Amino acid sequence: MPNYRNLKIALGIEAAAVALCAVLLASGVTPGTEPSHPQAPDRKAVSAEDSRDLEQTAAGIWKKESAENQDAGRNTDSKNPDSEQKDYIKWVDFDVTAEAMKRACQYDTDTYGKEVHLDWIDLLAILGAKYGGDFKRYRADDLDGIAETLLSGESAVEDYTKNMKYFPYYREAYGAVLGGMVGEYQLEQPPGTESRPEKNETESAEKKSSHWKSCYGLKAFSPIAKGFPYSDFDDFGVARSYGYRRSHLGHDLMGQVGTPIISVESGKVTALGWNQYGGWRIGIESFDKKRYYYYAHLRQNRPYAEGLKEGDIVQAGDVIGYMGRTGYSKKENVNNIDESHLHFGLQLIFDESQREGSGEIWVSGYELVRFLSGNRSEVIRNDETKEWTRIYQMQDPSAPAS
Repeated sequence: MPNYRNLKIALGIEAAAVALCAVLLASGVTPGTEPSHPQAPDRKAVSAEDSRDLEQTAAGIWKKESAENQDAGRNTDSKNPDSEQKDYIKWVDFDVTAEAMKRACQYDTDTYGKEVHLDWIDLLAILGAKYGGDFKRYRADDLDGIAETLLSGESAVEDYTKNMKYFPYYREAYGAVLGGMVGEYQLEQPPGTESRPEKNETESAEKKSSHWKSCYGLKAFSPIAKGFPYSDFDDFGVARSYGYRRSHLGHDLMGQVGTPIISVESGKVTALGWNQYGGWRIGIESFDKKRYYYYAHLRQNRPYAEGLKEGDIVQAGDVIGYMGRTGYSKKENVNNIDESHLHFGLQLIFDESQREGSGEIWVSGYELVRFLSGNRSEVIRNDETKEWTRIYQMQDPSAPAS
């Protein structure tokens, strides 16, 4: 297993040194000498491609490393200070843009079943290694060039990335965020959409019931049901003050009370009930135990989908609850949130010690929600029970057998 602590230290040192050397060389200064007078660096001295590869967001890299250094003793054995520290990822900034995810996902889906199948997480991890994780540098041409090289057969992913020191880090980090979102699944199809019946079958037999279709592609959904309006902005990390001053470790989607809330990924309900900060909330863990989804501030009195309970298995696209404004109260079922919204949180878990406490890793959901907005679950209302349910069911093969 790669030593991520040493790897990230090397990443920070190398990126800073490379950036400094690039500036000095562009200014006509040989490292180790002193310029006769300061000059603005001539960026034309470095090619566009080299610039993207060399200027690897030194600030962002040092930000990660600084945070890790502050937490360096968090996972050591307190009884044995000399014990070797566990080696697992302790910090992730997920800044991949919705546009990059959409294009990479399309490559994955289009090449499924072909001689060369492009994995969208591999593609994004290669870009992450090139950009130092800074997707403000993202260009579609960069992704297209990588895909064309791999599709041509000139190089496999292993060969293409063998000299990319930090590809393993980005592959594991991005895999933890996106790992369960693209793949095979079964989707219920409406009656009348199957192939035409044989001559000895009646036309009415075709219309009687729905059927299942094997599919491959995006199998994760937006947390807001199709047809329901919402608004949002990039609010990860902004200040919150209820209880104590802290950063907002989630993404808020503003909408109407009663808006159906959708399970983004298939998983197991591991938390259900009241939390003084999040109000009525739901916690769902992915089957690979790498992701914990947190849905909070649900509706007063009837926050959850009928019958939902802790321990249930839910499929991506299922209605799990309803938007509200509960929370900010030690007393249950209180509306203390000014504006109705869903707080959507995504926690990554690389080690059991990161489930609770100061080692938790929460990542921004803004770009992910933008990406998933193109896949919203269709729902229908039961006028008698006033419950919303999805119209067509999905079966995720990664779900444990019931």
